[in-house]
Amino acid sequence: MNFLKRLFNLGVAEANDALDKLEDPIKMTEQGIRDLKEDLNKSLQGLAELKALAIRAKRDQANAVQQSRDSEQKAVMLLQRAAAGQLAQSEADRLASEMLRKKQESDNQANYLGQEVIKHEESVAKMSQAIQTLKSKISAYENEARTLKARAKVSAATKKINKQLSQIDSSSTVAMLERMKEKVAQDEALAESYSEINNETKSVDDEVNKVLSSTPDASALLELKSKLGLLGTGGGNAGGQNPNLLNNGGI
Repeated sequence: MNFLKRLFNLGVAEANDALDKLEDPIKMTEQGIRDLKEDLNKSLQGLAELKALAIRAKRDQANAVQQSRDSEQKAVMLLQRAAAGQLAQSEADRLASEMLRKKQESDNQANYLGQEVIKHEESVAKMSQAIQTLKSKISAYENEARTLKARAKVSAATKKINKQLSQIDSSSTVAMLERMKEKVAQDEALAESYSEINNETKSVDDEVNKVLSSTPDASALLELKSKLGLLGTGGGNAGGQNPNLLNNGGI
């Protein structure tokens, strides 16, 4: 049972880790800004509808005011005709009363619509202010997102470079260089060793040939000995040999 529980917890941890990798902060921020823009569009649509209600209420209020005026004017005209004998007084009074009733209805409607106009205009003003605030926030968020996106790119590049440098300093490259130095030193020592062995294996003839090949010209040697006063008085030399024979290349 404990094994199954541990296995379940391990699966949850791996799922959360995978989810964290999928949740790119930059993409989530950009999606959040897109969501705000959608909210802004909906708010603009709501503002347009609210303004339409205010415009219609104002128009209906103006019509109600005009109907009130018309009804009052008609009542006056009816009473004037009755006074002029063109209409019976009782009929004029009845019709004028009806016009005054319609006038009152129009006045009541105009008052109600006037209050509605005030409410709608207040709502329009509040929503307009909210929309301006939302626009400002979206603009600020977009600017900040662009800045953070640029910083994220620089940070990612810097992180990659530093990681590479860290791996170079702490891993195989330094070790390879050290092994290369060791190998070069070993090869140099081996070459020197072979050189010494080669010198040790030379024959006596090789040594003589080396000495003779490096000996200066006999005449030059005699001239040098003469300058140094190393030649004998009997015409001989320090080695007991005749210089003329040396010059002729033999005894």
